[in-house]
Amino acid sequence: MKNNQTSAFETNKDPLLLLLKEVTNSEPTRVLEIGAGTGEHAVYFAKHLKHIMWTTTEVVSNHAEISKRLAEAKLPNLRGPLSLEIGNDDLPRYTYDIVFTANTFHVMSWKQCKNLMKMLGNRLREGAQVIIYGPFNYGGKFTSESNAEFDRSLKATHPDRGIRAFEDVNNNMIKNGFVLYKDYEFPSNNRALVYTRLVFMK
Repeated sequence: MKNNQTSAFETNKDPLLLLLKEVTNSEPTRVLEIGAGTGEHAVYFAKHLKHIMWTTTEVVSNHAEISKRLAEAKLPNLRGPLSLEIGNDDLPRYTYDIVFTANTFHVMSWKQCKNLMKMLGNRLREGAQVIIYGPFNYGGKFTSESNAEFDRSLKATHPDRGIRAFEDVNNNMIKNGFVLYKDYEFPSNNRALVYTRLVFMK
């Protein structure tokens, strides 16, 4: 699995870097990463985007690997890892401009996905953005046979995992106070869904 993750990271790191450059527009930006994995994204983006302060979060069992990678990088704009397990922990009580999460929605249960989207709606201020990266289905269909195979492999070991429907994610983000800014197409049949937090309704 780690080799597959590394391969996917190598394929999409530069397109994601361009997306972050577009979204941040070289302005000082505080980014919170949900599910930092091995910390590859954090190090790569913090190295190339000096205007970003990047904070990583992960479940405690993955902290050692992330901490080692961040320590080796020695970058002043990297923080974490903070402990975050969806369903047990709340989001850190800081102000963030962007929440970034990559390849998490298909490994979390749908209940966890909904919990995360609710937390984002409760915590993020007006104008803050959320970037959700990974594979998604559209119109009830997989976008490729490889995605269909990937979904089968996920559910074979964890029945509550699987590629999520764009429509379900989008409806829940709207329900929690967001609007879709743009749906970006990426290599390897992945997408980046970028949402903006609307003004809080009283």
